[in-house]
Amino acid sequence: MSEFPDIALSQWGLALLGAFSLGFSKAGFPGLALVNVLVMAELFGAKQSVGLILPLLIVCDITVYPMFRRHAAWHQVWPILLPTFFGIVLGYVFLGNIDNASARKTIGLIILIMLTLQLVRGYRQHFLQQLPDSRGFRWGTGLIIGVSTMMANAAGPVYSIYALVCKMPKHLFLGIGARCFLLVNLIKLPFMADLDIINAWSLRVDCLLLPGIFAGIFIGKRLIDRIPQRAFEFLLYAFSLIAGVRLMWF
Repeated sequence: MSEFPDIALSQWGLALLGAFSLGFSKAGFPGLALVNVLVMAELFGAKQSVGLILPLLIVCDITVYPMFRRHAAWHQVWPILLPTFFGIVLGYVFLGNIDNASARKTIGLIILIMLTLQLVRGYRQHFLQQLPDSRGFRWGTGLIIGVSTMMANAAGPVYSIYALVCKMPKHLFLGIGARCFLLVNLIKLPFMADLDIINAWSLRVDCLLLPGIFAGIFIGKRLIDRIPQRAFEFLLYAFSLIAGVRLMWF
């Protein structure tokens, strides 16, 4: 693909809004990243959007990592990293063998699963905290993180549940997450380049969307304490449900 897609100026504005949502999510509302996934899939095609989002995620990770690096250490990332890597390989094989229509349905399904996990995390925390932190749980969680992040760049809710089961304090959750997803997203780069969903065209589009990323991080850090959490989450859940159903069936 050597040229930018033929979309209207208003659609480019929507793409910038998606990038803004991604940046904002890194400032403290991780569920908002789902909005970016859905917007990009609609505008650029399901498979292409996965590769287009990844460099934007890496920019976010590099930007926010210094904010949280003091809250954890790299050795705390390793228990979840190995199974996540195997999940990435599984996602790579699957993504390489499906067409754009199938990828669209798959991303829609992943979004609906992530939405369900967000709801479980929000309203059944006590139940989750009773689950055992075992090797089997870590491997299962890591595999799901790897597959979902490779297929749709949407593993945040799974990591949140992992943190609940491990009873991580908030700052440890942020510190381990910042390290884990920076490393995981860097690992994904060669796989997506091999699938040719990261290429010169996608990187040029990413450059146009960088202002939205930085604006989201900058504004999010300043507004995060002023936004009513319940109202925000209700709108996010409603949007994700509608958009996930649209990706799967329409």
